[in-house]
Amino acid sequence: MIVFLDFEASGLGKRGFPIEVGWVFESGEEEAHLIRPAPEWEEWDPSAERIHGLSRETLAREGEPHDAVARRMVERLDGHALFASAPSWDGQWLSRLLRAAGLPRHALRLRDTEEARRDSAIQALAEGGRGADDRLLETVLAEAAEEARAADPAHRALADARREMALWRGMGDRVRAALARPG
Repeated sequence: MIVFLDFEASGLGKRGFPIEVGWVFESGEEEAHLIRPAPEWEEWDPSAERIHGLSRETLAREGEPHDAVARRMVERLDGHALFASAPSWDGQWLSRLLRAAGLPRHALRLRDTEEARRDSAIQALAEGGRGADDRLLETVLAEAAEEARAADPAHRALADARREMALWRGMGDRVRAALARPG
């Protein structure tokens, strides 16, 4: 099953760490977890806090232990196709979380959401009788990428994962609309 996932982090520095994770299954099932930092996670960027609105105090008070979140992720997400809009950053946070919990850093693997969009568009083109229409495919993918860039991220993990899911789900409609255009 396809799952879109997103992390929020303490900052983008070398020692930044994951503070929130959210995911949405294509079935609609979803989860979000605030992450209580591991003892060795110390780097905190106040400018990142201004963006996501989560303080260290909130994480200490409301966050779940980092190792419990990591185990939950492996339990729920293993065997599914995991996609993230920024797989290099989200992969870094995922790896840091898994390693801190004593789990293999590659227990879960992320792929780029653009790959999921491409696959969905190709399927919709085939269903529309257009097969491998590369020009039309590239047009609808460019439109989707522009919509993703123009969207204002919520900078909260679950909301951003939901946005990616909605964009992926809309690929079929986007292809059908492009097929219906004259010329």
